[in-house]
Amino acid sequence: MSDSTKNDITVVHLMRHGEVENPEGILYGRLPDYHLSELGRQMADRVAEHLSSRDITHVVASPLERAQETATPIAKAHGLDLDSDGRLIEADNVFQGKTFGVGDGALRNPENWKHLVNPFKPSWGEPYVEQVVRMMGALDAAKDAARGHEAVCVSHQLPIWTVRSFVEKRRLWHDPRKRQCTLASLTTFTYQGDRIVSVGYTEPARDLVPAHLLAGARPAKTAQGARGGKAFGA
Repeated sequence: MSDSTKNDITVVHLMRHGEVENPEGILYGRLPDYHLSELGRQMADRVAEHLSSRDITHVVASPLERAQETATPIAKAHGLDLDSDGRLIEADNVFQGKTFGVGDGALRNPENWKHLVNPFKPSWGEPYVEQVVRMMGALDAAKDAARGHEAVCVSHQLPIWTVRSFVEKRRLWHDPRKRQCTLASLTTFTYQGDRIVSVGYTEPARDLVPAHLLAGARPAKTAQGARGGKAFGA
Protein backbone atom coordinates (compact mmCIF):
# COMPACT_ATOMS: atom_id res chain seq x y z
CA MET A 1 0.00 0.00 0.00
CA SER A 2 1.39 3.40 -0.98
CA ASP A 3 1.74 6.31 1.44
CA SER A 4 -0.99 8.17 -0.44
CA THR A 5 -3.37 5.25 0.06
CA LYS A 6 -2.49 4.97 3.75
CA ASN A 7 -3.37 8.64 4.22
CA ASP A 8 -6.53 8.40 2.13
CA ILE A 9 -9.38 9.10 4.57
CA THR A 10 -12.97 8.44 3.51
CA VAL A 11 -16.03 8.78 5.75
CA VAL A 12 -19.24 6.83 5.19
CA HIS A 13 -22.31 7.82 7.23
CA LEU A 14 -24.81 4.97 7.52
CA MET A 15 -28.11 6.65 8.36
CA ARG A 16 -31.37 5.17 9.58
CA HIS A 17 -34.47 6.65 7.92
CA GLY A 18 -36.89 8.97 9.74
CA GLU A 19 -40.24 8.17 11.32
CA VAL A 20 -42.76 6.36 9.12
CA GLU A 21 -46.51 6.93 8.89
CA ASN A 22 -47.82 3.62 10.26
CA PRO A 23 -50.87 4.12 12.52
CA GLU A 24 -51.80 0.41 12.44
CA GLY A 25 -48.44 -0.62 13.92
CA ILE A 26 -47.67 -3.06 11.09
CA LEU A 27 -44.26 -4.66 10.83
CA TYR A 28 -43.81 -3.21 7.35
CA GLY A 29 -40.39 -4.68 6.51
CA ARG A 30 -39.87 -4.55 2.74
CA LEU A 31 -43.48 -3.72 1.88
CA PRO A 32 -43.97 -0.80 -0.54
CA ASP A 33 -45.91 2.41 0.11
CA TYR A 34 -44.72 3.11 3.64
CA HIS A 35 -43.69 6.76 3.60
CA LEU A 36 -42.21 9.21 6.07
CA SER A 37 -44.60 10.94 8.42
CA GLU A 38 -44.52 14.71 8.75
CA LEU A 39 -42.22 14.25 11.75
CA GLY A 40 -40.06 11.91 9.69
CA ARG A 41 -39.65 14.60 7.02
CA GLN A 42 -38.59 17.04 9.72
CA MET A 43 -36.00 14.51 10.88
CA ALA A 44 -34.66 14.15 7.33
CA ASP A 45 -34.40 17.92 6.95
CA ARG A 46 -32.64 18.20 10.31
CA VAL A 47 -29.96 15.69 9.31
CA ALA A 48 -29.54 17.37 5.93
CA GLU A 49 -28.89 20.65 7.75
CA HIS A 50 -26.50 18.90 10.15
CA LEU A 51 -24.50 17.52 7.20
CA SER A 52 -24.69 20.62 5.01
CA SER A 53 -21.11 21.71 5.70
CA ARG A 54 -19.60 18.24 5.28
CA ASP A 55 -17.64 17.16 2.22
CA ILE A 56 -20.33 14.80 0.93
CA THR A 57 -19.90 13.69 -2.69
CA HIS A 58 -22.12 10.58 -2.81
CA VAL A 59 -25.62 9.87 -1.43
CA VAL A 60 -27.27 6.47 -1.80
CA ALA A 61 -30.30 4.82 -0.22
CA SER A 62 -32.24 1.61 0.11
CA PRO A 63 -34.90 1.40 -2.63
CA LEU A 64 -37.72 1.54 -0.06
CA GLU A 65 -39.69 4.80 -0.04
CA ARG A 66 -38.90 5.77 3.54
CA ALA A 67 -35.17 5.57 2.87
CA GLN A 68 -35.39 7.40 -0.46
CA GLU A 69 -37.43 10.19 1.14
CA THR A 70 -34.93 10.50 4.00
CA ALA A 71 -31.97 10.73 1.64
CA THR A 72 -33.53 13.23 -0.78
CA PRO A 73 -32.93 16.46 1.22
CA ILE A 74 -29.32 15.42 1.89
CA ALA A 75 -28.63 14.86 -1.80
CA LYS A 76 -30.40 18.09 -2.69
CA ALA A 77 -28.37 20.11 -0.16
CA HIS A 78 -25.16 18.97 -1.87
CA GLY A 79 -26.40 19.22 -5.45
CA LEU A 80 -26.10 15.46 -5.95
CA ASP A 81 -28.17 12.82 -7.68
CA LEU A 82 -29.58 10.21 -5.32
CA ASP A 83 -28.45 6.67 -6.08
CA SER A 84 -30.13 3.43 -4.97
CA ASP A 85 -28.46 0.27 -3.69
CA GLY A 86 -30.57 -2.82 -3.05
CA ARG A 87 -27.98 -4.06 -0.56
CA LEU A 88 -29.12 -1.35 1.87
CA ILE A 89 -32.68 -2.72 2.04
CA GLU A 90 -34.43 -3.79 5.23
CA ALA A 91 -33.89 -7.36 6.49
CA ASP A 92 -36.44 -9.88 5.26
CA ASN A 93 -38.89 -11.08 7.94
CA VAL A 94 -41.65 -13.72 7.87
CA PHE A 95 -43.84 -11.49 10.08
CA GLN A 96 -43.84 -8.70 7.50
CA GLY A 97 -47.31 -7.24 7.03
CA LYS A 98 -48.53 -8.35 10.45
CA THR A 99 -48.74 -6.83 13.88
CA PHE A 100 -46.22 -8.48 16.17
CA GLY A 101 -47.12 -9.46 19.72
CA VAL A 102 -48.12 -12.38 21.94
CA GLY A 103 -51.65 -11.35 22.88
CA ASP A 104 -52.49 -8.97 20.07
CA GLY A 105 -50.45 -9.99 17.06
CA ALA A 106 -48.83 -12.76 15.03
CA LEU A 107 -47.44 -14.60 18.05
CA ARG A 108 -50.89 -15.54 19.35
CA ASN A 109 -51.07 -18.03 16.47
CA PRO A 110 -49.18 -21.27 17.29
CA GLU A 111 -48.51 -21.74 13.58
CA ASN A 112 -46.01 -18.89 13.81
CA TRP A 113 -44.06 -20.28 16.74
CA LYS A 114 -41.90 -22.46 14.47
CA HIS A 115 -40.26 -19.28 13.19
CA LEU A 116 -38.85 -18.55 16.64
CA VAL A 117 -36.82 -21.72 17.19
CA ASN A 118 -33.40 -20.22 16.44
CA PRO A 119 -32.81 -16.61 17.56
CA PHE A 120 -29.11 -16.91 16.74
CA LYS A 121 -29.61 -17.18 12.97
CA PRO A 122 -32.43 -15.80 13.20
CA SER A 123 -35.04 -18.33 12.08
CA TRP A 124 -37.73 -15.68 11.44
CA GLY A 125 -35.88 -13.81 8.72
CA GLU A 126 -32.73 -13.02 6.79
CA PRO A 127 -29.66 -14.52 8.50
CA TYR A 128 -27.42 -12.02 10.25
CA VAL A 129 -24.40 -13.24 8.28
CA GLU A 130 -26.15 -12.50 4.98
CA GLN A 131 -26.99 -9.00 6.20
CA VAL A 132 -23.33 -8.41 7.05
CA VAL A 133 -22.17 -9.54 3.60
CA ARG A 134 -24.51 -7.26 1.68
CA MET A 135 -24.10 -4.28 4.00
CA MET A 136 -20.30 -4.50 3.89
CA GLY A 137 -20.58 -4.58 0.11
CA ALA A 138 -22.75 -1.45 0.14
CA LEU A 139 -20.36 0.36 2.50
CA ASP A 140 -17.35 -0.54 0.36
CA ALA A 141 -19.12 0.65 -2.78
CA ALA A 142 -19.98 3.98 -1.12
CA LYS A 143 -16.40 4.32 0.13
CA ASP A 144 -15.07 3.78 -3.38
CA ALA A 145 -17.57 6.26 -4.86
CA ALA A 146 -16.59 8.97 -2.36
CA ARG A 147 -12.89 8.15 -2.07
CA GLY A 148 -11.15 10.92 -0.10
CA HIS A 149 -14.49 12.57 0.73
CA GLU A 150 -17.72 11.57 2.51
CA ALA A 151 -20.76 9.49 1.58
CA VAL A 152 -24.21 9.00 3.11
CA CYS A 153 -26.03 5.66 2.87
CA VAL A 154 -29.62 5.55 4.14
CA SER A 155 -30.75 2.15 5.37
CA HIS A 156 -32.72 0.48 8.18
CA GLN A 157 -32.21 -0.27 11.85
CA LEU A 158 -31.47 -4.01 11.87
CA PRO A 159 -29.00 -4.08 8.95
CA ILE A 160 -27.21 -1.02 10.35
CA TRP A 161 -26.89 -2.50 13.83
CA THR A 162 -25.85 -5.88 12.47
CA VAL A 163 -23.02 -4.53 10.32
CA ARG A 164 -21.86 -2.24 13.12
CA SER A 165 -21.79 -5.22 15.50
CA PHE A 166 -19.69 -7.14 13.00
CA VAL A 167 -17.20 -4.29 12.54
CA GLU A 168 -16.93 -3.80 16.32
CA LYS A 169 -16.49 -7.56 16.81
CA ARG A 170 -19.66 -8.17 18.83
CA ARG A 171 -21.93 -11.18 18.50
CA LEU A 172 -24.59 -10.66 15.85
CA TRP A 173 -27.58 -12.00 17.82
CA HIS A 174 -28.86 -9.45 20.33
CA ASP A 175 -31.79 -7.94 22.21
CA PRO A 176 -33.56 -5.64 19.70
CA ARG A 177 -34.45 -3.22 22.51
CA LYS A 178 -30.76 -2.48 23.05
CA ARG A 179 -29.81 -1.45 19.53
CA GLN A 180 -28.11 1.94 19.42
CA CYS A 181 -29.74 3.04 16.19
CA THR A 182 -32.42 5.67 16.78
CA LEU A 183 -34.54 7.11 13.97
CA ALA A 184 -32.50 9.45 11.71
CA SER A 185 -29.27 8.55 13.52
CA LEU A 186 -25.84 8.40 11.89
CA THR A 187 -23.49 5.46 12.36
CA THR A 188 -20.23 6.74 10.88
CA PHE A 189 -17.43 4.56 9.51
CA THR A 190 -14.06 6.19 8.89
CA TYR A 191 -11.80 4.44 6.41
CA GLN A 192 -8.05 4.80 5.99
CA GLY A 193 -7.54 3.49 2.51
CA ASP A 194 -9.76 0.42 2.41
CA ARG A 195 -9.67 -0.31 6.15
CA ILE A 196 -12.22 0.86 8.72
CA VAL A 197 -10.30 2.58 11.51
CA SER A 198 -13.15 3.97 13.64
CA VAL A 199 -16.90 3.88 14.15
CA GLY A 200 -18.92 6.78 15.56
CA TYR A 201 -22.56 7.37 16.41
CA THR A 202 -24.61 10.60 16.52
CA GLU A 203 -28.28 11.57 16.75
CA PRO A 204 -28.70 14.94 15.00
CA ALA A 205 -32.51 14.79 15.26
CA ARG A 206 -32.65 13.41 18.81
CA ASP A 207 -34.94 16.17 20.08
CA LEU A 208 -37.52 15.23 17.42
CA VAL A 209 -37.60 11.52 18.30
CA PRO A 210 -40.40 10.46 20.69
CA ALA A 211 -38.86 9.33 23.98
CA HIS A 212 -40.10 5.75 23.66
CA LEU A 213 -38.34 5.41 20.29
CA LEU A 214 -34.89 6.57 21.41
CA ALA A 215 -32.06 4.03 21.37
CA GLY A 216 -32.49 1.50 24.15
CA ALA A 217 -36.01 2.59 25.13
CA ARG A 218 -38.88 0.18 25.46
CA PRO A 219 -41.80 0.76 23.03
CA ALA A 220 -44.68 2.74 24.51
CA LYS A 221 -48.04 1.13 25.17
CA THR A 222 -51.35 2.43 23.93
CA ALA A 223 -54.36 2.75 26.22
CA GLN A 224 -55.47 -0.70 25.02
CA GLY A 225 -52.11 -2.22 26.00
CA ALA A 226 -50.87 -2.82 22.44
CA ARG A 227 -47.47 -1.72 21.34
CA GLY A 228 -47.95 1.64 19.72
CA GLY A 229 -46.10 4.05 17.47
CA LYS A 230 -46.00 5.08 13.84
CA ALA A 231 -42.47 3.76 13.42
CA PHE A 232 -43.06 0.07 14.14
CA GLY A 233 -40.44 -1.59 12.03
CA ALA A 234 -37.14 -0.24 10.85
